[in-house]
Amino acid sequence: MASSQDTILLTGANGGLGSAIVADFLKKPELAAYTGVYTVRKAAAATQLKAVLDAGPSSHKHEIIDLDLSSLASVRKTATEINRRVAAGELPPIKALILNAAYQDHEELNITPDGYEITWHVNYLANQLLALMLLQSMNKKNGRILVIGSWSHDIDDKRNTIGGEPYKGRATLFPSAEELAKGKWSTPADGDGWFTGYRRYGASKLCAVMLMHELANRLGKDPELSNITVVGLDPGAMGSDLTRRGSSSMQFNIKKLLPIMAYVAVKFSPNGSMRPLWKSAGDAVRLCFNVEAPKGKLLYLNGTDELETSKEARDAANRKSLWNYGLVAAGITQGDTVLRDWQ
Repeated sequence: MASSQDTILLTGANGGLGSAIVADFLKKPELAAYTGVYTVRKAAAATQLKAVLDAGPSSHKHEIIDLDLSSLASVRKTATEINRRVAAGELPPIKALILNAAYQDHEELNITPDGYEITWHVNYLANQLLALMLLQSMNKKNGRILVIGSWSHDIDDKRNTIGGEPYKGRATLFPSAEELAKGKWSTPADGDGWFTGYRRYGASKLCAVMLMHELANRLGKDPELSNITVVGLDPGAMGSDLTRRGSSSMQFNIKKLLPIMAYVAVKFSPNGSMRPLWKSAGDAVRLCFNVEAPKGKLLYLNGTDELETSKEARDAANRKSLWNYGLVAAGITQGDTVLRDWQ
C-alpha cells in the first residue's frame, strides 16, 4: 500500500538542475518522506540521479521511470500508467508536478518522429500534454505545478545579450505556433550560428510561459481543480548540461567557468544572472512547498524575486492560439483530461 504522503513528480531528473532538485529534497526530512517519481530519458543511463539517490536517506521511497518527451506516445503511456496507479491507490496523489526537463539545439535543427521541431516539442508540447493528462492525479486540495522558465522567453530582457545579440533585428519570438512547431523559423539557413538555436529555445520557453498563464487561468475557473496552483521559475544561468550540443568552447565556458563565477557572484547577488545549481534547485523546491501562490493566476519568480513575464507571454490572443494549436498537435481529446475548460 502507498504511504499517506503525496508524490513529487519531476521530469528531467538526471540533468544538472533536476538532480540538484532531488538532492535538495533529500536534505529535508519532510520532503524526503514524499514518494519520488523521477522521469529520465533512459533510466539505465541515469548515473547522476542514481548517485544523488544513493547518497540520500534509504527511507526515501522513489522510482526512476523512462519518459521520452520528444515522443507523444511516450508521454501518453507514462501519464496513463501514473493515472492508473494513483486511481488504484498504488501511488499517492501528486503534490508537486515539476516540469523541469528541457532541450536546446544550437546550430542544428531536428524534427521529432511526430513531425515537430524538437526544442518546441520537448519544452512546450510535451508539457501541455503531460500536465493536462496528469491533472486527474494531482492533489486537488493544494497541488502545485512548477514549470521551469528562462529569461530567454523575453525578447526585451537585457540578459539575452550576455553572450552576444541573438535577438538583434527580431521583433517577436512568436511568429506563429505553426512556424515554431514545424521548425520554419530561425533555421540554420539564417547563417547566424548558435544564435538560431538560442532563438528557437527562447521561443519554446516563451510558449512554456504562455502555457503557465493559460493553465493557471483555466484551473482557477474549474470548481474541482481551482486549488491547484501554477508557478514558474527563472533559474538564471547555471553550469548544467543544457549546452551539451554546443561547441567545445561553449561547453567549457558553461560547465567549467560558469560554476566558478556563479559561486562568487551568488554571494553578492543571490538572484543575479549566474547561479550555482544548488541555489536554483533550492529556489525551485521553495517555490513548490514554501511560497503561497494565487489561485487562477501565474506566480513567476526570478530566483526568489517576483518577475513580470514578457509582453508576448501576456498576450491573451496568442496564448489561446498556441493552446489550441497544441491541442491539435498532441491529439488531445475530452477523455485525456479532467479540466473542464480544456478547449
